[in-house]
Amino acid sequence: MAKKSSYDSVMGVEIRGKYDEDFAGFLTREALQFVVELQREFRGRVRYAMECRREAQRRFDLGASPEFDPATKAVREGDWVCAPVPPAVADRRVEITGPVERKMIINALNSGAKVFMADFEDSLSPTWGNLMRGQVNLRDAVNGTISFKDEARNRVYQLNEKTATLFVRPRGWHLPEAHLIIDGEPAIGCLVDFGLYFFHNHARFRATQGGGFGPFFYLPKMEHSREAKIWDDVFDRAEKTAGIARGSIRATVLIETLPAAFQMNEILHELRDHSLGLNCGRWDYIFSYLKTFRAHPSRLLPDRVQVAMTQPFMKSYSDLLVFTCHRRGVHAMGGMAAQIPIKNDPNADSAAKDLVRRDKLREARAGHDGTWAAHPGLVPLISEAFYLAGKPNQIATAKREDAAEIAAEDLLAPPRGRRSVAGLRLNTRVGIQYLAAWLKGTGSVPLYNLMEDAATAEISRVQNWQWLRWAAELDGEAAPATVTKELFGRVMEEEMERIRSEVGSARFASGGFEEAARIFARQCMASELDDFLTLDAYNHLVEIHPKCAL
Repeated sequence: MAKKSSYDSVMGVEIRGKYDEDFAGFLTREALQFVVELQREFRGRVRYAMECRREAQRRFDLGASPEFDPATKAVREGDWVCAPVPPAVADRRVEITGPVERKMIINALNSGAKVFMADFEDSLSPTWGNLMRGQVNLRDAVNGTISFKDEARNRVYQLNEKTATLFVRPRGWHLPEAHLIIDGEPAIGCLVDFGLYFFHNHARFRATQGGGFGPFFYLPKMEHSREAKIWDDVFDRAEKTAGIARGSIRATVLIETLPAAFQMNEILHELRDHSLGLNCGRWDYIFSYLKTFRAHPSRLLPDRVQVAMTQPFMKSYSDLLVFTCHRRGVHAMGGMAAQIPIKNDPNADSAAKDLVRRDKLREARAGHDGTWAAHPGLVPLISEAFYLAGKPNQIATAKREDAAEIAAEDLLAPPRGRRSVAGLRLNTRVGIQYLAAWLKGTGSVPLYNLMEDAATAEISRVQNWQWLRWAAELDGEAAPATVTKELFGRVMEEEMERIRSEVGSARFASGGFEEAARIFARQCMASELDDFLTLDAYNHLVEIHPKCAL
């Protein structure tokens, strides 16, 4: 009997990803049909929402600023609350995040954290293999059968008896899935991620969580409540299709764009039967501040290392998020400290952990109900910082009424700090190395003792672009310097040599650094800022294989 070499598709669908027997067992006709129905029902609304984003950015470029919408004042001032937090996820004091790689999933679920957010977005390079293998891995994790044998270490990784609760983050509305063509156009990436995961796993959550609650999600990159409304309707459609109660699916929204900070109440209101609160997605938020004010030379940020949560505009955002969530009866989650444990340097390791400890204590004292860990080794330290007197959360105790008066000008306050050639160099070095790894299929990269993902790479890219666009004055190694294409070109050459010396000639030759540098330089010097670095680079990841179409 001939071995099968193509997927079983459905009408109007082309699967252009490479055939894999494991993936074929997951990409069933029934699962594909579910994804196709979501695409056909919601693509028009998604297309409109993306045009609304572009129109808002055009207004910002002409001098407008984000503001609280007068039309939804009644929503902001109303006394409504979201559906009660399910007992299964009342305690989220420490959450760990990472890509849907098999070993990572096992280690994260075993880490001692309360929640593991499995990520199809910023920490994943969206190759066909990564995405589909990630779905298979999550199915095995939900079923409790996942294992991994590390041949090099001769070690088998398996789940402990007690594990973290699994959340999944699909991609943002703006990202396509070009390996799956539906009615002649690329699928909406997040509907593929959500649809396949929900279709194959909702019954298991129903059986194990009790009360009909789950699966659980994190929703990224939204800019307006209309985008949250689409998700709410997607959830309704999925629940009806599966025959489960409304509100079984629950989701936390990442507030990681500047426009969304003015829409927190509205976003929660749209998702109120499906909501588990909001999260401070701090790195993407910094990126969004840069992008929103890309045409405003008065809004240039200082070096990225100086844009901490103590900056007035960042503190206002965090405080308003806590106040809003607790007023509506849901979790206010803190963000990611990017530091990771440092091997073979006890002093540097101690200093890094002290930075994490202080950041997490600040979040707990500000009223957050939990926070993110970048590495399993930091979970005990963060658990101690978020002890919260043994309480699962601070929803009822940290009302933060003092934050009720936070105004638009507080959220928009120009940041303080110095801009330097050293900052330009760091942006360039990090951006190139991250992009090189991403093009090779790795979306989460430790660089200079920090965990870098697409969000931090975007800060590097957009800040370089903005400094070039407005000829920013920087503190130099010997004297002040103006950012010009000539200066940037010299920095690119010198930082490429530094990367070569750090990684070695052999790895440099095979690591895709030169291609990454070309893409990064083009993005930084473009006359118009591209919305997302990874959208431009995505075409380099798409591998077209023989079609399977009906």
